[in-house]
Amino acid sequence: MAQHKRRVERKSDLVDAAWRAMLEHGATSVRLNQVAEQAGLTSGAIIYHYPDLQELLLDAHRAGMERFYEQRLRAVEGIASPARKLVVTIMSGLPTDSDDPDVRLLCELGGAAARNSVYALLLTSLYDRQVSLYQVILEAGAAQGVFALQDDSLAIGRNLVALEDAYGYRIMARHGAIDQEAAAGLILDYARIATGHRLPLLTPSPTTEDKEP
Repeated sequence: MAQHKRRVERKSDLVDAAWRAMLEHGATSVRLNQVAEQAGLTSGAIIYHYPDLQELLLDAHRAGMERFYEQRLRAVEGIASPARKLVVTIMSGLPTDSDDPDVRLLCELGGAAARNSVYALLLTSLYDRQVSLYQVILEAGAAQGVFALQDDSLAIGRNLVALEDAYGYRIMARHGAIDQEAAAGLILDYARIATGHRLPLLTPSPTTEDKEP
């Protein structure tokens, strides 16, 4: 049992090392020796646990996307107001700036997805799960009378994630007029129309305005 636990922990460490190596060297061009350097091991030690480097990189891609999704879940933990929760979710889906490493790696994977069906499947799964985040918030807000949805939750959720992706790419491409704040404001403009709620920008704590339709 202890040996199995150590093996699982070592694999987890290697996945983290592979993610760091991809951030430094690129999602599709990283090499075995670069992963080994990040892990502080020899290439042979990496191969012992992952005979196929592509399998390790795939696990790293999957883990990185999972962390991105989980971070968004944690961002809204403990927030009762659907309106405030929606605003926080929108903000957490955008790059912090043009140097955001995790988003940069996702953009690289997006470019490779046309040539790699596995990457395409992973990105599709991430997109669908993020849409589901929005659906839960939108439907809860509608049930509480906070939102007056102008379309079904699936369509609104898909549009919100698509806007995140589009404006996120603009941020990563260093568009002079689009930073995180500007992008969030533009997405919120759509969200206000879609929910029938004025959705104020983030405040230090939820206010009574967050509860009003």
